[in-house]
Amino acid sequence: MEKDIKLEAIETQKGTPKDQLKKIFKTHAVPITFILLCVVGYIFAEMPFIFLVNEVVARVARNSFLVISLIVPVIAGMGMNFSIVLGAMAGQIALIFITNYGFAGLSGLLIAMLIATPVAILFGYLTGIVLNKAIGKEMITSMILGFFANGIYQFIFLVLAGTIIPIANKDLLLSTGIGIKNSIDLAGIRYVLDDLIKIRPVTGLVVPVSTLLLVAFLCFMITLFFKSKLGQDMRATGQNIHIAKVSGINVGKTRIIAIIISTVLAAWGQILFLQNISTLQTYSSHEQVGLFSVASLLVGGASISKATYKQALLGILLFHLLFIISPFAGQNLVNNSQIGEFFRVFVAYGVIGIALLLHSWERKNA
Repeated sequence: MEKDIKLEAIETQKGTPKDQLKKIFKTHAVPITFILLCVVGYIFAEMPFIFLVNEVVARVARNSFLVISLIVPVIAGMGMNFSIVLGAMAGQIALIFITNYGFAGLSGLLIAMLIATPVAILFGYLTGIVLNKAIGKEMITSMILGFFANGIYQFIFLVLAGTIIPIANKDLLLSTGIGIKNSIDLAGIRYVLDDLIKIRPVTGLVVPVSTLLLVAFLCFMITLFFKSKLGQDMRATGQNIHIAKVSGINVGKTRIIAIIISTVLAAWGQILFLQNISTLQTYSSHEQVGLFSVASLLVGGASISKATYKQALLGILLFHLLFIISPFAGQNLVNNSQIGEFFRVFVAYGVIGIALLLHSWERKNA
């Protein structure tokens, strides 16, 4: 009799299957919604499956570093780091440097990452100082910092390059001899990492194994990092900043380190992204990095207070799957592929807006 009562109590706690389904959907509403959108979109897109898989694999490989770079500040309680755009700028500065001096191949890629690292550390340190003065408003502050830094970046490469900053490779300059061209060909490092280890398991499908292995290594290192003392300090800071201070954790320093790590990973990520794209749009390649990376992470089920590399990878998969499908679906449904483009931008901003709204609602009802 007692056993039956205990079993009944356990079943009551678990709830009915309908209640469990509601709980699952509530917990994973965003990724489930995107899975449904992707399935419906694929049906209307009527595109070859191999082509779709090929595009998804390529996008997961080239975007993963950028999206995963957001995880550390989230765990540290700083929300979504829109200022990874500064890291992207650091990566682009390094790419302009190696193109200017003719470095190419795998060594050129490594030199670019080496040059980008101290620049990203400096940018991350300055960003961390500012964000420490804006506790509770880190996301909007980091977004404004990105706009501010973009102005300085454009001033340097439009006005100072070719005048105060010497440019050895004159092909990089505008016809006036002042300012870097809008578009730079990265032929020297094109697919240099992707082609290092590449397999073709079936006709039409290309898998950049070397890039995916590097992404897997990053995920492994992120996991190890959060088991370290510094990683645990970041977790404690993210959970409750006041208790972390009482526990003797140097909260300010810990938060700055989190932003530095995020900025450096973003710099490397932008370099890996552009070696796959093969062209650097000097004044625009970095602009949407923060927006699309944040949206990808949120699509995977992350929140502005909790994120994992699994959510990052799932988000990249679903977000870019929808990006690939939507123009084709728009073309077939209304004979206008531009509808798909508008939908993609709407989704990017919409996901971020809904996530922030839900977080605010959760905090209010906590």
